[in-house]
Parts: sequence; C-alpha cells; structure tokens
Amino acid sequence: MAKRTFSTLETFLIFLLIMMTAITVALLSLLFITSGTIENPKGFPSTESPQATQSPTATQGSTAPQRSTLTQGPTTTQVDPGTTTPEPPLFQNFSGYHIGVGRADCTGQVADINMVLNRLKSKYGSLYRRDNVILSGTHTHSGPAGYFQYTVFVIASEGFSNRTFNYMVTGIMKSIEIAHKNMKPGKIFMNKGNVDGTQINRSPYSYLQNPLAERLRYSSDTDKEMLVLKMVDLNGEDLGLISWFAIHPVSMNNSNHLVNSDNMGYASYLFEQEKNKGHLPGQGPFVAAFASSNLGDVSPNILGPWCANTGESCDNANSTCPIGGATMCMARGPGQDMLDSTQIIGRTLYQRATALYALASQELTGPLTSAHQWVNMTDVTVPLNSTHTAKTCKPALGYSFAAGTIDGAGTFNFTQGTTVSDPFWDTLRDQLFGRPSDEMKECQKPKPVLIHTGELSKPHPWHPDIVDVQIITLGSLAITAIPGELTTMSGRRLREAIKAEFATYGMQNMTVVISGLCNVYTHYIATYEEYQVQRYEAASTIYGPHTLSAYIQLYRGLAKAIATDTVANLSRGPEPPFFKDLIKPLIPNIVDRAPIGKNFGDVLQPLNSKYRVGEVAEVTFVGANPKNSAENRTHQTFLTVEKYEDASATWQVVHNDASWETRFYWHKGLLGHSNATIQWHIPDTAKPGIYRIRYFGHNRKQDFLKPAVILSFESTSSDFEVVTT
Repeated sequence: MAKRTFSTLETFLIFLLIMMTAITVALLSLLFITSGTIENPKGFPSTESPQATQSPTATQGSTAPQRSTLTQGPTTTQVDPGTTTPEPPLFQNFSGYHIGVGRADCTGQVADINMVLNRLKSKYGSLYRRDNVILSGTHTHSGPAGYFQYTVFVIASEGFSNRTFNYMVTGIMKSIEIAHKNMKPGKIFMNKGNVDGTQINRSPYSYLQNPLAERLRYSSDTDKEMLVLKMVDLNGEDLGLISWFAIHPVSMNNSNHLVNSDNMGYASYLFEQEKNKGHLPGQGPFVAAFASSNLGDVSPNILGPWCANTGESCDNANSTCPIGGATMCMARGPGQDMLDSTQIIGRTLYQRATALYALASQELTGPLTSAHQWVNMTDVTVPLNSTHTAKTCKPALGYSFAAGTIDGAGTFNFTQGTTVSDPFWDTLRDQLFGRPSDEMKECQKPKPVLIHTGELSKPHPWHPDIVDVQIITLGSLAITAIPGELTTMSGRRLREAIKAEFATYGMQNMTVVISGLCNVYTHYIATYEEYQVQRYEAASTIYGPHTLSAYIQLYRGLAKAIATDTVANLSRGPEPPFFKDLIKPLIPNIVDRAPIGKNFGDVLQPLNSKYRVGEVAEVTFVGANPKNSAENRTHQTFLTVEKYEDASATWQVVHNDASWETRFYWHKGLLGHSNATIQWHIPDTAKPGIYRIRYFGHNRKQDFLKPAVILSFESTSSDFEVVTT
C-alpha cells in the first residue's frame, strides 16, 4: 500500500484536532471530584469510608412518626425524616425518637438521588421519599468515579460506569435497609466545640474581600466548630454518631492513585474501631458518620502553600511561584507524606469528636419535620434592594477553575484570580464547543467564561439546571442540605439567615448546621464579594455572582414553611431529568490473562519468613482487574491478613482491605496481564505469632463466540512469623 502524504494545511488541522481533544480531556479532568476511576485503579489502600455507606437513623413520633436516616459513606451521608406511615406495634406507645444505624459496602462517593429513591419506593412504598431522604458526601477525592449523569462529570471520569453506579446505589440501599431493620427507641444528644490545628483558609485573598465589619465578627477565616450528635438506646447503649465539620478531605493530594477515604474517613475509621472492638473495619454495630459542612475554601494542609521547586512561600493572590507558576504552588500537610498527614488530621478530628461525644448532654426533643423543593437554579430572581433585582445564570466554569487550588494545581498556564479571558483559550473553546452567548458572558461577569456548560447539551446537559434544596429539623436542630460546597463566609451567612427566619416565625434558638454536597453536585458557592476576584472557588460558582443570595432566599422559604406548618403548600418544583445512554467508559473491558505456566493468584514475589513490628510484609500475586469484583461480588474484600491461633488450631482474620495497615496495589500490564501486590504495614500493636496473607480476586474470561464471564479465585501466601523488636 502506498504511503499517503498530507499537505501543510492538513497536517496543521490534524495537529490542532489532536491538541484540542487532549486539552479538552485535560481541562475537564481538573474537576475536584476524584483522582481515579474504577475502570483503571492503581491500588486500594486501607480505608473503611470509601468502601462503606453508614446509616444512623432517627425517627420521632408514636402512631404517626417522621423518620430520619443519616448515611455516611465514602463517603455518603443520608438523612430521611418525615413520614405519616404508622409504626410497628413495638413503637406505638413510645413518643421519643426511633434510632437505627446501618453500614454497607459502597466504594465511591454518592451519586444523584433518583435511583436510590426508586429502589426505596419499591421496597418501602411511601415511607422514604424525596422530601425525607438526603444523600450527602463526606467526601473524598480519591474514590472511584463514573457515576454522575451530567456530561462534564462523565467526561472527567472517562465515561459513565454503570458498574460503579449500581454498586454505589446497592450499598446505599443496603445501609438504609440495615438501619431500618435495627431501629429502636432511643435518645439523641448534641454537643459543640472548636477543633484547632486542622484547617487553613486556602483562599484568604478571597475571604478578605468580604466586608471588614462582617469579618471582625469572627476570630478566624475558617469555621472551627464541630457539631456532634450522640445516639443511644433507652438503656444508654451507644448506637452511633453524626459529626459535621468544615474541612476538605484533600490531605491525599492529586498525585495519589490509591482509593482512600482521606482525613474524615480516617476519623470515622478510628471512632468505629474504638466502639466496635473485636470487629474488623466496616463491621460491628456502632456507626460513626463524619459529614461535610461549609468546607469550600478550607484546606487540611495546614503548613500552607510553598513552591515545590524553590521552597519559598506562594501565599499570594494568584497562588503562583516565580518559577513554574501556579503548577508549582502546593500546600503542605503536617506529616512526612500525604498518608501521614491524613492520619494526623483524621486523628485530631477523631479525638475531638470523642471528647464531645462523651460530654454530650443537650438532649434533642420535639418534632421531626422536613421540607424539600426542586428549583431551576438558572432562573432565580433575587432582590438587590428595594428597586433592583438580579438573576442567577446558566452554569459556566471560569478560567480559574482550570487553575485548581493549592491542594491540587491545574495544568497549562491557568492561574487563580483570572478576570480577563485569553484569546488562545477562547479560540480553542469556540472551535470545540461554539461561542458562549453574550447573555451568559454578561450574566457571569466578572468571571471570564472558559466552558459555557449551561449552553452545552450534547450528548446530555453538561451541568444540572434543576437542583434540590432541603431542610430537616430534629427538635431544635435544623440540618440544611446544600447541593454544593459553600465557602466559610457563605456558610455563615446562610446559617444566620435560616436561624433568623425560624426565629421570625416563632422557632427561637434553632441550631443550624450546614450539610454540604447533598443530593446533586453543583461545585462551589462563593459570596458575591469573593466572586469578584475569581479564585478557584468563585470560578467554580457555576450559577453566577448571585448564587449565594438565591440559595439564602430559597432556604429561608423552606425554614418559613417548617416554622408556620405550611410545608404541604410548597410547590414541588420541576423534577430533574434522568438520562439514559450515557457516554460509555473509554477504557474497554478486556480478558484477564495469566502468564504461561501460571494461574491467577500464583505467588510471584514471596514473603520473607520473619518480620519485626514496624516493618512491611509484601507479597505479589498473578492478578486480575479489580473492577471485575464490582460485577461478581463473591468476595467482600481484596485481601486478608490472618493469624494462626494455637488454642483453636484456626486462622483468624485480623485485617482486611479496609484496615489502614494494609495496601492493595494493582499493576496493569499488557494484553490483560497484571500483578497484585499486597502490603501489611505491621503495627506496633501486632501480637507475635504466625501469619499469612490471602488475596481474593475475579478474572474476566471469554471463550470464542461466547459471552464473557467473571470467575472468582483466591490465593494464600506462605506462612511468616512476626516478632517484637
């Protein structure tokens, strides 16, 4: 075949097409949703949160109670109160709260709520509904992706993974089922207290744009208060905990390739390990849920931003370094590495939550109510003063969105604080997606529009127009479900407005807690003043400069409805769409293959015969793609560490893949070949004795002209001895 040559023009056009495609994927991948996808995981370390959905449930009432379930997982938190379904006879003579907790494997952040509600309806009828179920992410940036239905998220995760979506929905559903089944009469106590040494404001220049008089009312540019709910049965036996605190789970930065629940997940892990002694992580009756609050501009990397190449501070308005620009400016955590930092911050959160839990004495009593609306956030009118109004905008991402943050910088030449567009990027955008309308550009000012997502609808809308607003009250506590990430000052303004609205209509001294990232994800919510300087959080405030004002107006309406007992009169609002035929995963399913003469699970690199505490035991097996395990759920863990007990002559599991002492690395090779390496970081608490490591996997097999099947396998290492130093 003759070799075809291309003209200069053709060569240039081909080059431009390739560059535009690469840049598009790169830009969209900057979303701080996750740093990995189940389609191509690099490894799975020891955390319980990204793999478990946890559901403390509270119900108040007698013959016509209202229910509340809070589920926290890899991070999800769910709350479901408000029902008129009669209780079982067990509860009919009890007028307090009914509490149940549950936990289930979820392996990923929570997705859109529709599918969960459909499954709940099929099992429980009208008991759990849109107005009394909340999904709220803890969240993590190190979890499986591919479960959102809006195109901008689907592209960022390299396609929609129905496998991940269904696994997550099943886990959420199971946790609610467990909580429902375990429900019993109980009491709920509340406590609050500050947590020091865990946060900094990662956009202090933005925060300083807020009015001085407003800032002087607060001692810090972050909210340091942790709120804890303690749930016990009528005998005082511990059932569960829910905690809200404003901190970003980004101790694990964007160089991480391990599925990980980050600092909030580690706090949950420690609390549950303490309460569920004798149980493996992710097991046991007690559930500890550490939920998100107004964390939008809050970083756990408390040493602040430094230039990675020169070591000098880059704590400036644009978070840039003299050499290397924004890509070199990274915040540092308190530890020797990101895993160490994660555990330091998480342990501090756990210790403070433990103290608050122990001293919790303010009992919550009173009715449990809920209010919910769907709202078209692209068309909300808000009053500016007595004569002028403003409107929200169709969604758009600004230039500084692509710059990332000091917790994870972007690429190319984008910097935070950009308020002027660049002809090169504008031209590239116009060629790829078309021009944003003049109306959008005017509405979003001073944001220079990088991607006009609200005007892109192929193959499906790129961002949501319809979002949930929701409040649940539990006596004197109001849980405010926010579909995004509020900055510190945005959260303060919203809390104050809701509390004042309750007070205006007779509900005095309400405690208002922000529960962030609820039901659907809409990026960030900055104040109007912060929006003007367009750092990352403002550039990611997709509905424009008046987004916060719109939310304040909407949530005040919900608070008024609850306080005046007019929730039934609230309009339902326009129901959000549910899309089918989403973009298929870009990474195809391929058959797993073992080397010639080997089988799946064969040991390639054996263990040593003896280890001391503090050392790392490591073994490598012939592996298979871990994503297969989401289809065939024969095994509930990728690994176990087991100790031989002489007294019973049996092997006892002491760690699984949810243990922070273990690591699971998957090394992808060519043509379906892969290896799996398991590490056990032997803790000082390990008892001397004989141990072994087991590997559980699934391989994809496909014979000629036959459909693919997923087969389970397992393998066991040689025995080894652990001794003290």
